Amino acid sequence: MQSPADKWLSVSQLTGAIKRSIEQNPGLQKVWLRGEISNFKKHSRGHMYFTLKDEQARISAVMFAGKNKNLSFIPENGMKVLVTGSVSVYEPFGQYQMYVNAMEPDGIGQLYVRFEQLKKQLEAEGLFALEHKRALPPIPRHIIVITSPTGAAIRDIVSTLKRRFPPAKITLFPVLVQGEQAPGSITRALERVEKMTSADVVIVGRGGGSIEDLWAFNEEMVARAIRNVSVPVISAVGHETDVTIADFTADVRAATPTAAAEIAVPMISELEEKVRQIQNRLHRQMNYKIQEQRTRLAKLRRSYAFKYPARLFEQKEQDLDRMMERLEKQALQTVKTSRQKLEETEKRLMRQHPERLIELERERMYEKRARLQKAMNQQVERKKATFAKSLQALELLNPLAILQRGYNVAYDENDKVLSSIAQADEGSSLRMYMTDGYLQCEVKEKGEDGFEALSRPEKER
Repeated sequence: MQSPADKWLSVSQLTGAIKRSIEQNPGLQKVWLRGEISNFKKHSRGHMYFTLKDEQARISAVMFAGKNKNLSFIPENGMKVLVTGSVSVYEPFGQYQMYVNAMEPDGIGQLYVRFEQLKKQLEAEGLFALEHKRALPPIPRHIIVITSPTGAAIRDIVSTLKRRFPPAKITLFPVLVQGEQAPGSITRALERVEKMTSADVVIVGRGGGSIEDLWAFNEEMVARAIRNVSVPVISAVGHETDVTIADFTADVRAATPTAAAEIAVPMISELEEKVRQIQNRLHRQMNYKIQEQRTRLAKLRRSYAFKYPARLFEQKEQDLDRMMERLEKQALQTVKTSRQKLEETEKRLMRQHPERLIELERERMYEKRARLQKAMNQQVERKKATFAKSLQALELLNPLAILQRGYNVAYDENDKVLSSIAQADEGSSLRMYMTDGYLQCEVKEKGEDGFEALSRPEKER
Protein backbone atom coordinates (compact mmCIF):
# COMPACT_ATOMS: atom_id res chain seq x y z
CA MET A 1 0.00 0.00 0.00
CA GLN A 2 1.37 3.47 -1.03
CA SER A 3 2.11 5.72 1.88
CA PRO A 4 0.64 9.26 1.92
CA ALA A 5 4.16 10.69 1.54
CA ASP A 6 4.79 8.84 -1.73
CA LYS A 7 1.88 10.47 -3.57
CA TRP A 8 3.65 13.86 -3.71
CA LEU A 9 5.69 14.49 -6.88
CA SER A 10 8.54 16.92 -7.23
CA VAL A 11 8.43 19.58 -9.94
CA SER A 12 11.24 17.78 -11.78
CA GLN A 13 9.34 14.50 -11.68
CA LEU A 14 6.21 16.12 -13.05
CA THR A 15 8.11 17.97 -15.79
CA GLY A 16 9.94 14.76 -16.73
CA ALA A 17 6.67 12.84 -16.91
CA ILE A 18 5.11 15.49 -19.16
CA LYS A 19 8.21 15.49 -21.39
CA ARG A 20 8.11 11.68 -21.74
CA SER A 21 4.44 11.79 -22.49
CA ILE A 22 4.92 14.37 -25.26
CA GLU A 23 7.96 12.61 -26.74
CA GLN A 24 6.10 9.28 -26.82
CA ASN A 25 3.29 10.86 -28.85
CA PRO A 26 4.11 10.19 -32.56
CA GLY A 27 1.89 13.06 -33.65
CA LEU A 28 4.17 15.54 -31.84
CA GLN A 29 7.47 14.23 -33.19
CA LYS A 30 6.82 15.20 -36.81
CA VAL A 31 4.99 18.53 -36.79
CA TRP A 32 4.36 20.84 -39.78
CA LEU A 33 3.64 24.32 -38.48
CA ARG A 34 2.76 27.66 -40.11
CA GLY A 35 3.29 30.86 -38.12
CA GLU A 36 4.75 34.36 -37.88
CA ILE A 37 8.16 34.96 -36.30
CA SER A 38 8.49 37.30 -33.33
CA ASN A 39 11.06 37.89 -30.56
CA PHE A 40 13.75 36.58 -32.92
CA LYS A 41 17.25 36.29 -31.45
CA LYS A 42 20.37 34.64 -32.80
CA HIS A 43 22.82 33.51 -30.14
CA SER A 44 26.56 34.08 -30.53
CA ARG A 45 26.95 30.29 -30.87
CA GLY A 46 24.61 30.29 -33.89
CA HIS A 47 21.41 28.98 -32.27
CA MET A 48 18.17 30.79 -33.18
CA TYR A 49 15.51 31.45 -30.54
CA PHE A 50 12.12 32.88 -31.53
CA THR A 51 8.36 32.65 -31.07
CA LEU A 52 5.89 31.34 -33.63
CA LYS A 53 2.44 32.89 -33.41
CA ASP A 54 -0.86 33.33 -35.15
CA GLU A 55 -3.91 35.44 -34.26
CA GLN A 56 -4.83 33.32 -31.22
CA ALA A 57 -1.76 31.51 -29.83
CA ARG A 58 2.01 31.35 -29.73
CA ILE A 59 4.74 28.78 -29.05
CA SER A 60 8.43 29.13 -28.25
CA ALA A 61 10.82 27.63 -30.78
CA VAL A 62 14.51 26.95 -31.17
CA MET A 63 16.56 26.06 -34.23
CA PHE A 64 20.08 24.94 -33.41
CA ALA A 65 23.12 26.03 -35.41
CA GLY A 66 23.54 22.63 -37.04
CA LYS A 67 20.01 22.93 -38.47
CA ASN A 68 19.96 26.61 -39.53
CA LYS A 69 23.38 26.88 -41.23
CA ASN A 70 21.91 25.95 -44.63
CA LEU A 71 18.97 28.40 -44.58
CA SER A 72 18.64 30.35 -47.85
CA PHE A 73 17.34 33.45 -46.05
CA ILE A 74 17.74 35.31 -42.76
CA PRO A 75 14.66 35.04 -40.53
CA GLU A 76 13.26 38.34 -39.28
CA ASN A 77 10.45 39.46 -37.01
CA GLY A 78 7.10 39.61 -38.84
CA MET A 79 8.12 37.01 -41.42
CA LYS A 80 5.63 34.21 -42.06
CA VAL A 81 7.32 30.82 -42.26
CA LEU A 82 6.67 27.11 -42.63
CA VAL A 83 8.60 24.95 -40.17
CA THR A 84 8.95 21.24 -39.48
CA GLY A 85 10.20 19.73 -36.26
CA SER A 86 9.18 18.14 -33.00
CA VAL A 87 7.60 19.29 -29.74
CA SER A 88 9.21 18.66 -26.36
CA VAL A 89 9.67 20.23 -22.94
CA TYR A 90 12.58 22.35 -21.78
CA GLU A 91 12.78 20.98 -18.27
CA PRO A 92 14.61 23.83 -16.43
CA PHE A 93 11.65 26.14 -17.21
CA GLY A 94 8.95 23.49 -17.48
CA GLN A 95 8.09 24.99 -20.87
CA TYR A 96 7.07 23.11 -23.98
CA GLN A 97 8.60 24.37 -27.23
CA MET A 98 9.12 23.58 -30.88
CA TYR A 99 12.50 22.14 -31.93
CA VAL A 100 12.73 23.27 -35.57
CA ASN A 101 14.57 21.07 -38.07
CA ALA A 102 13.70 22.96 -41.31
CA MET A 103 12.25 26.36 -42.22
CA GLU A 104 11.16 28.16 -45.37
CA PRO A 105 9.25 31.37 -46.12
CA ASP A 106 5.50 31.02 -46.37
CA GLY A 107 3.99 32.45 -49.59
CA ILE A 108 4.06 36.20 -49.04
CA GLY A 109 7.06 35.64 -46.84
CA GLN A 110 9.02 34.39 -49.84
CA LEU A 111 8.13 37.53 -51.76
CA TYR A 112 9.15 39.60 -48.79
CA VAL A 113 12.57 37.93 -48.72
CA ARG A 114 13.05 38.58 -52.45
CA PHE A 115 11.93 42.18 -51.95
CA GLU A 116 14.43 42.82 -49.16
CA GLN A 117 17.29 41.13 -50.96
CA LEU A 118 16.77 43.13 -54.19
CA LYS A 119 16.31 46.32 -52.22
CA LYS A 120 19.66 45.85 -50.46
CA GLN A 121 21.40 44.97 -53.74
CA LEU A 122 20.12 48.02 -55.65
CA GLU A 123 20.72 50.31 -52.70
CA ALA A 124 24.33 49.11 -52.52
CA GLU A 125 24.70 49.91 -56.25
CA GLY A 126 23.49 53.48 -55.67
CA LEU A 127 20.19 53.30 -57.59
CA PHE A 128 18.36 54.90 -54.66
CA ALA A 129 20.94 57.66 -54.02
CA LEU A 130 19.46 61.14 -53.55
CA GLU A 131 22.09 62.75 -55.77
CA HIS A 132 20.65 60.79 -58.71
CA LYS A 133 17.11 62.11 -58.19
CA ARG A 134 15.94 64.55 -60.88
CA ALA A 135 13.73 67.55 -60.17
CA LEU A 136 10.28 67.69 -61.72
CA PRO A 137 9.70 70.45 -64.30
CA PRO A 138 7.55 73.27 -62.89
CA ILE A 139 5.23 73.36 -65.93
CA PRO A 140 5.42 70.14 -67.99
CA ARG A 141 4.04 70.28 -71.53
CA HIS A 142 4.03 66.55 -72.32
CA ILE A 143 3.26 63.85 -69.75
CA ILE A 144 3.75 60.13 -70.44
CA VAL A 145 1.51 57.78 -68.43
CA ILE A 146 2.58 54.11 -68.25
CA THR A 147 -0.20 51.97 -66.79
CA SER A 148 -3.06 49.66 -67.70
CA PRO A 149 -5.52 51.29 -70.16
CA THR A 150 -8.51 49.68 -68.44
CA GLY A 151 -7.80 50.23 -64.75
CA ALA A 152 -9.03 52.92 -62.41
CA ALA A 153 -5.53 54.37 -62.22
CA ILE A 154 -5.56 55.81 -65.76
CA ARG A 155 -8.98 57.39 -65.20
CA ASP A 156 -7.83 59.01 -61.97
CA ILE A 157 -4.59 60.25 -63.52
CA VAL A 158 -6.14 61.66 -66.70
CA SER A 159 -9.07 63.32 -64.91
CA THR A 160 -6.75 64.92 -62.36
CA LEU A 161 -4.31 66.15 -65.04
CA LYS A 162 -7.09 67.68 -67.16
CA ARG A 163 -8.71 69.26 -64.14
CA ARG A 164 -5.50 70.77 -62.81
CA PHE A 165 -3.70 71.69 -66.04
CA PRO A 166 -5.72 71.25 -69.25
CA PRO A 167 -2.96 72.53 -71.63
CA ALA A 168 -0.71 69.56 -70.82
CA LYS A 169 -0.45 66.87 -73.50
CA ILE A 170 -1.10 63.36 -72.13
CA THR A 171 0.20 60.24 -73.88
CA LEU A 172 -0.74 56.78 -72.61
CA PHE A 173 1.63 53.86 -73.04
CA PRO A 174 -0.67 50.90 -72.25
CA VAL A 175 1.10 48.06 -70.42
CA LEU A 176 0.37 44.95 -68.40
CA VAL A 177 0.61 45.76 -64.69
CA GLN A 178 0.05 42.27 -63.29
CA GLY A 179 1.29 38.78 -64.11
CA GLU A 180 4.44 37.24 -65.50
CA GLN A 181 4.43 39.38 -68.67
CA ALA A 182 4.00 42.67 -66.79
CA PRO A 183 7.69 43.43 -65.99
CA GLY A 184 8.73 43.08 -69.63
CA SER A 185 5.77 45.18 -70.79
CA ILE A 186 6.59 48.01 -68.35
CA THR A 187 10.30 47.87 -69.24
CA ARG A 188 9.61 48.18 -72.98
CA ALA A 189 7.35 51.17 -72.39
CA LEU A 190 10.08 52.92 -70.40
CA GLU A 191 12.56 52.22 -73.19
CA ARG A 192 10.12 53.83 -75.68
CA VAL A 193 10.06 56.96 -73.54
CA GLU A 194 13.85 57.24 -73.78
CA LYS A 195 13.57 57.40 -77.58
CA MET A 196 11.19 60.38 -77.42
CA THR A 197 12.40 63.98 -77.32
CA SER A 198 9.23 65.76 -76.26
CA ALA A 199 8.49 64.01 -72.94
CA ASP A 200 8.86 66.16 -69.82
CA VAL A 201 7.80 63.76 -67.08
CA VAL A 202 6.70 60.10 -66.77
CA ILE A 203 4.09 58.64 -64.44
CA VAL A 204 4.34 54.87 -64.02
CA GLY A 205 2.06 52.86 -61.74
CA ARG A 206 -1.23 51.14 -61.12
CA GLY A 207 -4.03 50.91 -58.58
CA GLY A 208 -3.93 49.02 -55.32
CA GLY A 209 -3.82 45.28 -54.78
CA SER A 210 -2.06 42.50 -52.91
CA ILE A 211 1.70 42.17 -52.85
CA GLU A 212 1.42 39.54 -55.55
CA ASP A 213 -0.60 41.92 -57.73
CA LEU A 214 1.99 44.70 -57.30
CA TRP A 215 5.00 42.43 -57.75
CA ALA A 216 5.79 43.55 -61.32
CA PHE A 217 7.00 46.85 -59.82
CA ASN A 218 9.41 44.94 -57.56
CA GLU A 219 11.32 43.36 -60.44
CA GLU A 220 14.94 44.34 -61.07
CA MET A 221 14.44 45.00 -64.81
CA VAL A 222 11.73 47.57 -64.06
CA ALA A 223 13.87 49.30 -61.45
CA ARG A 224 16.84 49.61 -63.82
CA ALA A 225 14.60 50.78 -66.68
CA ILE A 226 13.23 53.59 -64.46
CA ARG A 227 16.75 54.64 -63.55
CA ASN A 228 17.81 54.69 -67.22
CA VAL A 229 15.08 57.13 -68.30
CA SER A 230 16.56 60.60 -68.82
CA VAL A 231 13.41 62.52 -67.77
CA PRO A 232 11.97 62.56 -64.22
CA VAL A 233 9.82 59.56 -63.27
CA ILE A 234 6.98 59.55 -60.73
CA SER A 235 6.13 56.17 -59.20
CA ALA A 236 2.44 55.73 -58.31
CA VAL A 237 1.91 52.12 -57.30
CA GLY A 238 -0.98 50.96 -55.14
CA HIS A 239 -2.15 52.81 -52.07
CA GLU A 240 -0.25 54.93 -49.58
CA THR A 241 0.78 51.90 -47.48
CA ASP A 242 2.12 49.96 -50.49
CA VAL A 243 5.85 50.32 -51.05
CA THR A 244 7.67 48.86 -54.06
CA ILE A 245 11.21 48.86 -55.48
CA ALA A 246 9.95 51.23 -58.18
CA ASP A 247 9.13 53.77 -55.46
CA PHE A 248 12.76 53.79 -54.27
CA THR A 249 14.19 53.98 -57.81
CA ALA A 250 11.89 56.70 -59.17
CA ASP A 251 12.72 60.36 -58.78
CA VAL A 252 9.47 61.02 -56.86
CA ARG A 253 7.10 58.60 -55.08
CA ALA A 254 3.40 59.37 -55.04
CA ALA A 255 1.09 57.71 -52.54
CA THR A 256 -1.59 57.06 -55.19
CA PRO A 257 -2.06 57.58 -58.94
CA THR A 258 -4.19 60.62 -58.20
CA ALA A 259 -1.43 62.05 -56.03
CA ALA A 260 1.05 61.44 -58.86
CA ALA A 261 -1.04 63.57 -61.23
CA GLU A 262 -1.26 66.32 -58.61
CA ILE A 263 2.51 66.25 -58.18
CA ALA A 264 3.20 66.23 -61.93
CA VAL A 265 1.36 69.43 -62.88
CA PRO A 266 0.50 72.68 -61.14
CA MET A 267 -3.05 73.88 -60.62
CA ILE A 268 -3.86 76.14 -63.55
CA SER A 269 -6.06 78.36 -61.39
CA GLU A 270 -3.12 78.92 -59.05
CA LEU A 271 -0.91 79.78 -62.03
CA GLU A 272 -3.53 82.18 -63.34
CA GLU A 273 -3.73 83.79 -59.93
CA LYS A 274 0.04 84.17 -59.87
CA VAL A 275 -0.05 85.70 -63.36
CA ARG A 276 -2.72 88.15 -62.23
CA GLN A 277 -0.66 89.07 -59.21
CA ILE A 278 2.42 89.59 -61.39
CA GLN A 279 0.37 91.68 -63.83
CA ASN A 280 -0.95 93.82 -60.99
CA ARG A 281 2.55 94.36 -59.62
CA LEU A 282 3.76 95.20 -63.13
CA HIS A 283 0.95 97.73 -63.64
CA ARG A 284 1.69 99.34 -60.30
CA GLN A 285 5.36 99.57 -61.14
CA MET A 286 4.64 101.01 -64.58
CA ASN A 287 2.23 103.61 -63.16
CA TYR A 288 4.79 104.53 -60.53
CA LYS A 289 7.51 104.94 -63.17
CA ILE A 290 5.22 107.02 -65.43
CA GLN A 291 4.26 109.29 -62.54
CA GLU A 292 7.91 109.58 -61.52
CA GLN A 293 8.93 110.61 -65.07
CA ARG A 294 6.03 113.07 -65.31
CA THR A 295 7.15 114.71 -62.07
CA ARG A 296 10.70 114.91 -63.36
CA LEU A 297 9.50 116.42 -66.66
CA ALA A 298 7.46 119.05 -64.84
CA LYS A 299 10.46 119.89 -62.70
CA LEU A 300 12.60 120.28 -65.81
CA ARG A 301 10.03 122.54 -67.43
CA ARG A 302 10.15 124.82 -64.40
CA SER A 303 13.93 124.83 -64.34
CA TYR A 304 16.13 127.85 -65.12
CA ALA A 305 17.39 126.33 -68.36
CA PHE A 306 13.96 126.26 -69.94
CA LYS A 307 13.03 129.76 -68.74
CA TYR A 308 16.27 131.54 -69.70
CA PRO A 309 18.09 129.48 -72.33
CA ALA A 310 20.23 132.45 -73.52
CA ARG A 311 21.53 133.08 -70.01
CA LEU A 312 22.25 129.41 -69.66
CA PHE A 313 24.18 129.48 -72.95
CA GLU A 314 26.18 132.53 -71.87
CA GLN A 315 26.95 130.90 -68.53
CA LYS A 316 28.14 127.78 -70.31
CA GLU A 317 30.33 129.93 -72.58
CA GLN A 318 31.98 131.45 -69.51
CA ASP A 319 32.37 128.01 -67.97
CA LEU A 320 33.97 126.84 -71.22
CA ASP A 321 36.46 129.74 -71.20
CA ARG A 322 37.36 129.04 -67.59
CA MET A 323 37.79 125.39 -68.30
CA MET A 324 39.94 126.12 -71.36
CA GLU A 325 42.22 128.34 -69.27
CA ARG A 326 42.49 125.70 -66.61
CA LEU A 327 43.18 123.11 -69.27
CA GLU A 328 45.95 125.24 -70.82
CA LYS A 329 47.57 125.77 -67.40
CA GLN A 330 47.37 122.09 -66.68
CA ALA A 331 48.79 121.30 -70.12
CA LEU A 332 51.72 123.71 -69.61
CA GLN A 333 52.35 122.34 -66.15
CA THR A 334 52.20 118.83 -67.53
CA VAL A 335 54.69 119.72 -70.27
CA LYS A 336 57.00 121.38 -67.75
CA THR A 337 56.83 118.45 -65.40
CA SER A 338 57.38 116.04 -68.27
CA ARG A 339 60.37 118.07 -69.51
CA GLN A 340 61.92 118.02 -66.01
CA LYS A 341 61.40 114.30 -65.81
CA LEU A 342 62.92 113.95 -69.27
CA GLU A 343 66.00 115.97 -68.28
CA GLU A 344 66.44 113.93 -65.11
CA THR A 345 66.08 110.78 -67.14
CA GLU A 346 68.66 112.01 -69.67
CA LYS A 347 71.09 112.74 -66.84
CA ARG A 348 70.55 109.31 -65.40
CA LEU A 349 71.01 107.82 -68.84
CA MET A 350 74.21 109.79 -69.41
CA ARG A 351 75.53 108.59 -66.09
CA GLN A 352 74.68 105.12 -67.19
CA HIS A 353 75.84 105.63 -70.82
CA PRO A 354 78.17 102.85 -72.02
CA GLU A 355 80.92 105.32 -73.06
CA ARG A 356 80.76 106.98 -69.65
CA LEU A 357 80.87 103.61 -67.92
CA ILE A 358 83.79 102.52 -70.13
CA GLU A 359 85.66 105.74 -69.32
CA LEU A 360 85.11 105.24 -65.59
CA GLU A 361 86.30 101.67 -65.86
CA ARG A 362 89.33 102.79 -67.89
CA GLU A 363 90.23 105.35 -65.19
CA ARG A 364 89.86 102.74 -62.51
CA MET A 365 91.99 100.37 -64.60
CA TYR A 366 94.76 103.01 -65.01
CA GLU A 367 94.65 103.71 -61.31
CA LYS A 368 94.90 100.02 -60.48
CA ARG A 369 97.71 99.62 -63.05
CA ALA A 370 99.67 102.51 -61.43
CA ARG A 371 99.18 100.97 -58.00
CA LEU A 372 100.23 97.61 -59.34
CA GLN A 373 103.34 99.07 -61.05
CA LYS A 374 104.30 100.87 -57.87
CA ALA A 375 103.81 97.72 -55.84
CA MET A 376 105.88 95.74 -58.35
CA ASN A 377 108.70 98.31 -58.26
CA GLN A 378 108.70 98.26 -54.47
CA GLN A 379 108.73 94.49 -54.51
CA VAL A 380 111.66 94.48 -57.03
CA GLU A 381 113.62 96.93 -54.87
CA ARG A 382 113.06 94.80 -51.82
CA LYS A 383 114.17 91.74 -53.72
CA LYS A 384 117.26 93.57 -55.05
CA ALA A 385 118.25 94.62 -51.56
CA THR A 386 117.78 91.10 -50.29
CA PHE A 387 119.78 89.77 -53.27
CA ALA A 388 122.62 92.24 -52.59
CA LYS A 389 122.79 91.14 -48.98
CA SER A 390 122.80 87.50 -50.02
CA LEU A 391 125.48 88.24 -52.65
CA GLN A 392 127.64 90.04 -50.09
CA ALA A 393 127.32 87.10 -47.75
CA LEU A 394 128.29 84.74 -50.52
CA GLU A 395 131.25 86.98 -51.45
CA LEU A 396 132.55 86.67 -47.93
CA LEU A 397 132.38 82.93 -48.25
CA ASN A 398 133.95 82.84 -51.75
CA PRO A 399 137.27 80.96 -51.63
CA LEU A 400 138.62 83.01 -54.54
CA ALA A 401 138.31 86.12 -52.43
CA ILE A 402 140.43 84.43 -49.77
CA LEU A 403 143.08 83.64 -52.38
CA GLN A 404 143.16 87.31 -53.42
CA ARG A 405 144.16 88.23 -49.89
CA GLY A 406 147.34 86.13 -50.21
CA TYR A 407 146.15 82.74 -49.22
CA ASN A 408 146.57 79.64 -51.40
CA VAL A 409 145.37 76.06 -51.50
CA ALA A 410 147.68 73.05 -51.65
CA TYR A 411 146.84 69.73 -53.38
CA ASP A 412 148.91 66.58 -53.23
CA GLU A 413 149.79 64.32 -56.09
CA ASN A 414 146.32 62.70 -55.77
CA ASP A 415 144.53 66.06 -56.01
CA LYS A 416 143.52 66.04 -52.36
CA VAL A 417 143.41 69.29 -50.44
CA LEU A 418 146.02 69.48 -47.73
CA SER A 419 144.88 70.98 -44.47
CA SER A 420 147.81 69.78 -42.32
CA ILE A 421 151.62 69.33 -42.75
CA ALA A 422 151.12 65.80 -41.69
CA GLN A 423 149.53 65.07 -45.04
CA ALA A 424 152.70 65.93 -47.00
CA ASP A 425 156.11 64.21 -46.76
CA GLU A 426 159.47 65.81 -47.49
CA GLY A 427 160.31 65.44 -51.12
CA SER A 428 156.69 65.05 -52.17
CA SER A 429 155.32 67.14 -55.02
CA LEU A 430 152.53 69.63 -54.29
CA ARG A 431 150.46 71.96 -56.48
CA MET A 432 149.78 75.38 -54.94
CA TYR A 433 146.78 77.25 -56.33
CA MET A 434 146.62 81.06 -56.27
CA THR A 435 144.24 83.60 -57.77
CA ASP A 436 145.93 83.65 -61.15
CA GLY A 437 147.19 80.04 -61.44
CA TYR A 438 149.21 77.37 -59.59
CA LEU A 439 152.79 76.45 -58.67
CA GLN A 440 154.26 73.00 -58.79
CA CYS A 441 156.39 72.68 -55.65
CA GLU A 442 158.56 70.12 -53.88
CA VAL A 443 158.55 69.87 -50.09
CA LYS A 444 162.04 70.62 -48.81
CA GLU A 445 161.28 70.97 -45.17
CA LYS A 446 158.38 70.70 -42.69
CA GLY A 447 158.06 72.79 -39.55
CA GLU A 448 155.64 73.01 -36.66
CA ASP A 449 155.36 76.76 -36.64
CA GLY A 450 152.32 77.99 -38.56
CA PHE A 451 150.49 81.28 -38.70
CA GLU A 452 151.54 82.07 -35.12
CA ALA A 453 155.20 82.30 -36.24
CA LEU A 454 154.22 84.75 -38.96
CA SER A 455 152.54 86.98 -36.45
CA ARG A 456 155.78 87.33 -34.35
CA PRO A 457 158.39 89.98 -35.11
CA GLU A 458 161.01 88.86 -37.57
CA LYS A 459 163.82 89.09 -35.00
CA GLU A 460 161.96 86.68 -32.76
CA ARG A 461 161.40 84.06 -35.32
